[in-house]
Parts: sequence; structure tokens; C-alpha cells
Amino acid sequence: MYAIIKTGGKQYRVEEGKNVVVEKLEGDAEGVVELTEVLCICGDDGAQFGAPTIEGAKVVAKVVEQFRGKKINGFTFKPKKNIRHRYGHRQAQTRLRIESIVA
Repeated sequence: MYAIIKTGGKQYRVEEGKNVVVEKLEGDAEGVVELTEVLCICGDDGAQFGAPTIEGAKVVAKVVEQFRGKKINGFTFKPKKNIRHRYGHRQAQTRLRIESIVA
């Protein structure tokens, strides 16, 4: 059984017992998070789709860790203006372990 959830403006396909990395969610390590924006649940008995979400469905996940992602380096250059600007960015992320999918 798997579900498609929406969090942080992105959609993720999740299964029970698997880990998924999402945009930063509030909560400390070993905490529990409930994701209520479930778009689709697919199992042995078929698929169930929401319009846009399934009422009463949720995905329960445990926060494994809070961390920052890989560094992205950027560079702005404007010719003839002597403008050169370097910058870096590391996105805050959360690793979740999916505990259960409740339809």
C-alpha cells in the first residue's frame, strides 16, 4: 500500500516503513507528525483519489532527523557594471519514517 501526499508545495509517494526527505517540518527528533493532505491511496483493493484531498485520511510519520541539504552555489555577473556576487544556500530539510497510512 502506498499514498501520495503533499507537503512543502511538493508531492511525494510514500510507503509504510520507508524514509522520505521533505522540506522542513516543525518537530524534534523522535517526534510524531501527522500529514493530512493525502491526494491518493493505492492498495490491493484499488485506488482511492481525492478532490483534491481524501477526507479523513492521514499519514503518520516519525521525525528521524532535522538537517540541512547539500550546498548550492550561485553567482551573479553583470558585464560592464563591475558587479560580481557569489552566494550559497543550504535548504533546511526533515527526514521522516512513515509509520502508518490511515484511510
